[in-house]
Amino acid sequence: MNNYNIERINLLEEAPTMEPERQLYYVAKCQQHVHALKEQLGRDVSCYVETFGCQMNARDSEKLLGILREIGYKVVDSEDADMVLYNTCTVRENANLRVYGRLGQLHVLKKKNPHMIIGLCGCMMQESEVVEKIKKSYRFVNIIFGTFNIFKIAELLCTYFDTKKQVIDIWNDTKEVVEELPTARKYPFKSGVNIMYGCNNFCSYCIVPYVRGREKSRPPIEIVREIERLVDDGVKEVMLLGQNVNSYGKTFEEPFTFAMLLKEVEKIKGLERIRFMTPHPKDFSDDLLEVMEHSEKICNHIHFPLQSGSSKILKIMNRKYTKEQYLDWVQKIREKLPDVSLTTDIIVGFPGETEDDFKDTLDVIQKAKFDSAYTFIYSKRTGTPAASMEGQVPESIVKDRFNRLLETVGCVSHEVHARYTGQTVKVLVECINSQDSSLVTGRLTNNMLVHFPGDASLIGKIIKVKLTESKGFYYIGCME
Repeated sequence: MNNYNIERINLLEEAPTMEPERQLYYVAKCQQHVHALKEQLGRDVSCYVETFGCQMNARDSEKLLGILREIGYKVVDSEDADMVLYNTCTVRENANLRVYGRLGQLHVLKKKNPHMIIGLCGCMMQESEVVEKIKKSYRFVNIIFGTFNIFKIAELLCTYFDTKKQVIDIWNDTKEVVEELPTARKYPFKSGVNIMYGCNNFCSYCIVPYVRGREKSRPPIEIVREIERLVDDGVKEVMLLGQNVNSYGKTFEEPFTFAMLLKEVEKIKGLERIRFMTPHPKDFSDDLLEVMEHSEKICNHIHFPLQSGSSKILKIMNRKYTKEQYLDWVQKIREKLPDVSLTTDIIVGFPGETEDDFKDTLDVIQKAKFDSAYTFIYSKRTGTPAASMEGQVPESIVKDRFNRLLETVGCVSHEVHARYTGQTVKVLVECINSQDSSLVTGRLTNNMLVHFPGDASLIGKIIKVKLTESKGFYYIGCME
C-alpha cells in the first residue's frame, strides 16, 4: 500500500487526481458505505471473486480481493455473498457462455438478497457486443469494467453506492499502470508479478491482443521494488508474468531486455526462486539462456508454446517460426540446460490441418521430449482471422487426432519424468494434500508436484525431498 495511511484521508476534500492516492481515497469512502451496510444488516458484509482464465487474470483477482478486503468486505468462497465479481476470460467462446449461464444463477440469488452487488470485469468485457448484451439482457449486473482499469474497483464501487445506477467503465487502452494498492495473495510464500501488459503478436486464432491491447512494459525499478516488498512480506518465489515476456523492454527508449531484468531480480536478497510465464519461441534469445545457465534462483523450467509442429500451419497461425527453428531452439536449450523441464501448448484441428501436418506435431513431441503439454482442440473464436478461414477440420477427425496426441504426450512424459526417480531435490511446500491429510504437496523447481508425509508446519518452507516413485505427472517422496 506504499505506506499510505488511509485513516488520514480527508473525505471532505476533492478526490486526488494522481494514482494510487485517488484509489486509496475511494477505498476510504467505500469503507464508510460498507460500515453503514453492516450496521443496517447487523452482520458482516461478504464478497466473492471468481477467476476465469490465465495466471494474469489470477493476479488481477488478487488485487481485486485485496482492495475489497481493505474496504471492509469479508472474503467468502461462495456466490451467496453481498458482492460477487467475475473476472472473465474470452480466449474461447464457451468461456463467455459459461459466464452467461452463471449470471442466470446469480439473478436468483440476488432476488433473495437485494443488497447483492454483481460485478463483471476482465477480458470478456473488452468486447463491445458483450457489454451491449449485458446492458440489454442482464440489467441486474451493477458494475462492468475491463482489463485496463482493474485498479479502479473502489472508485467504481463508490459510484454505484452513491448513485444506485449501473456503472460501466471500459477503457480501450491505457498508459497508466497502478500496482501500489492492497493485494490478497492466494499463497503468502509465492506471488505473481506483472512485468508487462498486452501483446503485439496477433496469432490468427487468438483474441488476446484485441482485449488486452498492445505491449506495455513496466519500468524495471518498479518491478524490483515490488518484489523487494513481497520478499519483506515473506515471499520466497515470484512468477514474472506477461503475454510474451521475451519482448519485455522493447517499448523503452533505452534498451533493457528480459535477460537484463532477470539479472536485476536475481540480486534481490531473500528471494529464493524466480519463474516466468510465458516466452514466445520467435523472441527467445541467447542472452536469456546465458542468464538461466548461471542463475542460482531461476527455476529449472521453461514453458515453450509450440501450438503446431507443422511449418505450414504455424505460418497460417502467424507464429513467425518454423518447425525446424523451434527444434533448433529446443536443442540449444537442452545443450545449455541439460536437465531443464520443457512444457508446451498444442492446438489440434486448426483450419487446414492435414494428417501430415498433425504427424509433424507428433514428431516434434517425440524429438522435444516435453515433460507435459497443455493440449487443446481448436475452436472458432469470433473476432479472430482463423474463425473465417476455409478448411475447418471435421469434428470426428479432430477427436481422433486429439486422442492420439494425448497418447503420445502421455508416453513421452512418463519416460521423461522417470529420470528424476531416486534423486533428492528441493521442494517448496504449498499445502496439505487434498486427497490424504497425512501428506503435503510441494513443487520442484521444474514445476512438477510431489506428495510426501508431512504436516502444516512445513507449508511455505523449502524442504529436501527424495523422489521415491514417479506417478507420471507427479512424484511420491519422503523427507531426507
